[in-house]
Amino acid sequence: MASSSYSNAPCAACKCLRRKCMPDCVFAPYFPPEEPQKFVNVHKIFGASNVSKLLNEVLPHQREDAVNSLAYEAEARLKDPVYGCVGAISVLQRQVMRLQRELDATNADLIRYACNEMPPQFGARSDTNEQNSGFYFPSQWNNNNDGSHEGGESSSMVSLRDS
Repeated sequence: MASSSYSNAPCAACKCLRRKCMPDCVFAPYFPPEEPQKFVNVHKIFGASNVSKLLNEVLPHQREDAVNSLAYEAEARLKDPVYGCVGAISVLQRQVMRLQRELDATNADLIRYACNEMPPQFGARSDTNEQNSGFYFPSQWNNNNDGSHEGGESSSMVSLRDS
């Protein structure tokens, strides 16, 4: 009965490179046979020789992180050959800046609202006794859909004084 020296399936790297996967294969722990596209992408962008050299130079406990970084960058380079993951980072940074400006504007609106400095269409009331009594919530923030409030006020403005 003949037995082979290595009975496991070859890793994705050895399968792609069409070579025998040895037990000491540097690629095997990081490119399992069930994830062939991971190695194909890394090989296409960086080359198997460069990846092998890199893995041999990196400390063993850092290799998995290095391979994950290479795989992420390779996938990003395939999607955007010029900028790679830097393009994605740039898009996200612009989005953060836009959202920060929007948050700053909303906070400024809240401060104006809290200081009762809202434009007349939001703070004006027909009842003069209630006009200078405090804060008001526009109707979109009320839960009443029937147009009335328990105190007889219209649903378009509800005083915080009642709370």
